[in-house]
Amino acid sequence: MKKKKLLWILSTLLVLALAASCAAAPAPSAATTVATSVPATDATTTAAAETTALAQPAVKEIILATTTSTQDSGLLDYLIPKFEQQTGYVIKTIAVGTGQALELGAKGEADALLTHAPSSEKPLVDAGQVVNYQLVMHNDFIVVGPPADPAKIMDLTAVTDAFKAIAAQEATFISRGDKSGTHTKELSVWKAAGLESPSGTWYQESGQGMGSTLTIANEKEAYTLSDRATYLAQKTNLELEILNQGSKELLNIYHVMQVNPETYPMVNAAGAEAFVAFMIDPATQALIGEFGVEEFGEPLFFPDALN
Repeated sequence: MKKKKLLWILSTLLVLALAASCAAAPAPSAATTVATSVPATDATTTAAAETTALAQPAVKEIILATTTSTQDSGLLDYLIPKFEQQTGYVIKTIAVGTGQALELGAKGEADALLTHAPSSEKPLVDAGQVVNYQLVMHNDFIVVGPPADPAKIMDLTAVTDAFKAIAAQEATFISRGDKSGTHTKELSVWKAAGLESPSGTWYQESGQGMGSTLTIANEKEAYTLSDRATYLAQKTNLELEILNQGSKELLNIYHVMQVNPETYPMVNAAGAEAFVAFMIDPATQALIGEFGVEEFGEPLFFPDALN
């Protein structure tokens, strides 16, 4: 009897000890339950998504006013997706003549400019209408015309002599006539050739961008001045040939800049600054130097920001 009583007491003590142990263990909190129920990979993904969301720009759209040559050559189609992917910004491109692009900047109707007429850009820089003015790249202008070459300019070295020969022959010449960088360059060559204002039925204006002007010149078997990049990009659709090139007057220099936010507070200053930084970044400069090599055997533009 005593033995049974002793076993009963020991059993009771064991049950009490187990109950006390369970009571001492804290119940899992809601926070603990959530944390342990979410896989580590999901938690990491969530954190990364939150970080990405925070990194998105406040104002995403950037208005870029630029010359038609950067679009007609395909350069912008090549670079802009990379910029948008890296930064979260979205570029709205207005491709017009450089004169019109600079006018948009002067009115505060664009955020960033990419143009190729230094003599026309300088007044905006001096007036403080644009800031962060950076050299980006260059290529050159070329005189193209029909294979028959009625003005016989192929054997002439200086572009001024080529223009004189075209005027003397009254061979059809298609000018852009749109105050673009190309038009500005063309007028400066005519002036250097002694023809301040060429006129006559042989001298015609397209009033359009470089790609359209090349098409018109091709249809009329006419001469025109083109940037090399647009010509090479459209060469397969043209019968025009390069008939004069290499003169120092034909250097074609591109700059990028942002519209001054102190003058125009409504511009997307952060976005424009990011775009300028992207264009002169070493990685982008390398991309510019490679553009066109695979298709044409030569680059369409030469990077200058690292020089």
